[in-house]
Amino acid sequence: MDIDQEYLNIKVAAVSGRYLHRDHILPVLQRLQADCKVETLGYSVNGLPIEKISVGNGPVKILMWSQMHGNESTTTKAVLDLLMAMSSGYGNTNELLNKLSLVIIPILNPDGALSYTRVNANGIDLNRDAQDRTQPESKILRGVFEKFSPDFCFNLHDQRTIYSAGKDKKPATLSFLSPAADPKRTVTESRLKGMRLIASVYKELQRVIPGQIGRYDDSFNANCVGDAFQMLGTPTVLFEAGHFQGDYEREATRRYVFLALWKALELIAFDSLDSNGEKAYLSIPENNKYFFDILINNAHLLDGQPKEVGALGILYQEQLQEGAIIFKPTVERRGNLEGYYGHVTYDCAKPDELLLLRSDYALAHLLQFN
Repeated sequence: MDIDQEYLNIKVAAVSGRYLHRDHILPVLQRLQADCKVETLGYSVNGLPIEKISVGNGPVKILMWSQMHGNESTTTKAVLDLLMAMSSGYGNTNELLNKLSLVIIPILNPDGALSYTRVNANGIDLNRDAQDRTQPESKILRGVFEKFSPDFCFNLHDQRTIYSAGKDKKPATLSFLSPAADPKRTVTESRLKGMRLIASVYKELQRVIPGQIGRYDDSFNANCVGDAFQMLGTPTVLFEAGHFQGDYEREATRRYVFLALWKALELIAFDSLDSNGEKAYLSIPENNKYFFDILINNAHLLDGQPKEVGALGILYQEQLQEGAIIFKPTVERRGNLEGYYGHVTYDCAKPDELLLLRSDYALAHLLQFN
């Protein structure tokens, strides 16, 4: 699988960055109407429409949804790229659409997307509402699931910058999970299908971003949508879009998600799933929380920092300000942070790095007054 000029030709350049809500994607949906069926499924708590896009006429049915958490927009960008690719005849589009039928909900939580919050307008995490279905958005998703009766589900999310892929000093740019269907984490038939698909995608993506693909925690929670659909016997795959080096806008990650989605569709369409699925799936390194956005070693050399501090681990808080996402540094941990990594690292024992640190206004302000 090559990353080439073809992707740049189908990428929806008008949609970019972290802040993405329904108004941003409406022009894209209107453009896609010539090749896809776009319908309103229902309305959010605050009355915003929730659309689905249908494409393909094949016998194998795949349901995808993105921005269940309103502040997780990377997979929405990748889904739009996917649809634009199909509209443009990219690759083996015709073969895929003859074998597959896709239903895609690009933004399940439009209220959360507008306010850049994980939860919906009632303050409910939709990914903890799978059983009670107290929210209109949860009811819409379950209604589509029951009516469409998919053969596979793709549950599309973003994950934080804290995750590594295993123990190595590489971020988990993509992570996958075939959720458990019971507390014992039994490998049911549907879960095994998900494992086989993930193992096959992993094998292909390793050629592109080696060492930066992880396996998400499989703790069982019946209130999570992926677990709930797996309980109903439908193979459900969690896609987690994570951090790529220096890519806080997640434009590089977006491309890798697109590639993962395209490869997953090909594997399903042509029945090419890894026959040694469970073993290959379990060989994927587990996600670990080993990263800070900024790691400052020998922090006691900074003005005003007590000697016992040792190191500072700093994470960014994402804040919506005037239609843009601001990354505000905050101190997450102090002390002995041996074994942790920083996406950016300063060592205050090195004069040039100490000078750079002091020249960073936001960090200098944080460390002086924190």
